Amino acid sequence: MTGVDAATRTERWLILDGTEGDPFALLDGFLAAHGFGVWDEPFVPAADGLVADLYLGYRLAGWLPGVSVGQPAEPCPLPAVACHVRPVIGDRRGVSGRFQAGRFERTWTPAEHRGAIRAVREAIARGDVYQANVVQHLEAPFSGDPAAVAGALAPLGAEHEGAMHGDGWSIVSATPELFLRRRGDVVETMPIKGTRPAGSRDRIADSEKDRAEHVMIVDLERNDLARVCVPHSVHVPEYLVERPMAGVRHLVSRVQGRLSLAVGLAQLLRATFPGGSVTGAPKVSAINHIAALEPVGRGASMGALGHVYPNGDLDLGLTIRTFAIAQGRIHLWVGGGIVWDSDPDAEVEESLVKARPLLDLLGTSVR
Repeated sequence: MTGVDAATRTERWLILDGTEGDPFALLDGFLAAHGFGVWDEPFVPAADGLVADLYLGYRLAGWLPGVSVGQPAEPCPLPAVACHVRPVIGDRRGVSGRFQAGRFERTWTPAEHRGAIRAVREAIARGDVYQANVVQHLEAPFSGDPAAVAGALAPLGAEHEGAMHGDGWSIVSATPELFLRRRGDVVETMPIKGTRPAGSRDRIADSEKDRAEHVMIVDLERNDLARVCVPHSVHVPEYLVERPMAGVRHLVSRVQGRLSLAVGLAQLLRATFPGGSVTGAPKVSAINHIAALEPVGRGASMGALGHVYPNGDLDLGLTIRTFAIAQGRIHLWVGGGIVWDSDPDAEVEESLVKARPLLDLLGTSVR
C-alpha cells in the first residue's frame, strides 16, 4: 500500500500501511488538504457537508515510544490507516445482500490460550505489568456480500457500530465501546471492563477481580487524557456502571476532560491510542507482552473506527466485536483483561461469551 497518490486524492481516500512515516501526522495533513479545520485551531468550521470515515489499526501501537517487540504477522490484508472523506449524505453501501459464513476455527488451542494467560500472570508476579489484555483470533470461510454482515448484526443495537469497505477488504463492527468522542474542547472515553452473559444475575462490580480490572483501566485512561487536557479537568462522571451491551452485560465508566487549546487530532491520538481496555497497564509494557504472546496480529480489532467532522469533533468506537473480511475469509478477535487473580479457564470462556451473540446472528459457531 502507498500514501496519497493522484488516484487516492481524486477518490478522497488515504490508505497507509504504517511504513510511510508518522501515521497521525499524515492523517492530519490529509484532512487539512481536504478542507477540514486547522487542527491547532480546531473549533473553526470548514468543509461543510463533508465527514471523514476513519479506521485505525491496532498495529499503529508500534509507533508508541518504548514499544520494542514487533507485532505478529497479520492474518488478513488490511491497511493500518484508512480515511475516506465523503459527503455527509450518500456513498453508503446497503446491507440487503446475502452472505454465508462457515464455522469458526481458533488460531490457538484452548491450552495455548490458557498458557498465554498464565504467562501474563507470571509477568504480573515479576512486576512487569499489572494487567494485560489477551486476545484470541477466530476465522472461517466466507462468501457473499460483506456489507450484509452489518445488517445481520443490527439486532445487537451496538451504540458505536460501523463499517468500512475498501479494495478487497471490509471491516464491520458491532462495538459497544466508545474509544474517543470530542465535542468542542470536551473529550471523553468510556472503557469497558467486566463481562457476564446476558442472563447472569450476579452484579459484576461485586467481583473483586472484575472491579480491580476495571479500576486499573479507568486510572490508565485518566492518565492518558491528562497528557492533552487542561490540568485538573479530567474527571469520571460515570463510574462502574453495569449495562446490557452487544448481547452481554458489561461494566462501564466514562472519563472526561477539557482539551488544551493547542491539541489537535494527531496529538490526541498519540496520547490515547490504542485504548487502555485492549492493552493494559502500564500500557507500553502490556503492548510488548501482548505482541510476544499472541500468535497473529489483531487485524481490525482493538483499534478504532468512526467519524471525524470538519470542526474537529469526532466519534470513534473501539473495535471490539469487529469482523474483518478479505480473501474469502471472515475474522474475529475476542479476549479480555488478565490480572493476578484471573482464572485461565474462566478467561477462555469469557472470550467465547463475547463471541457467541455475534456468531449466533451470523448463523454459525466456533468448532
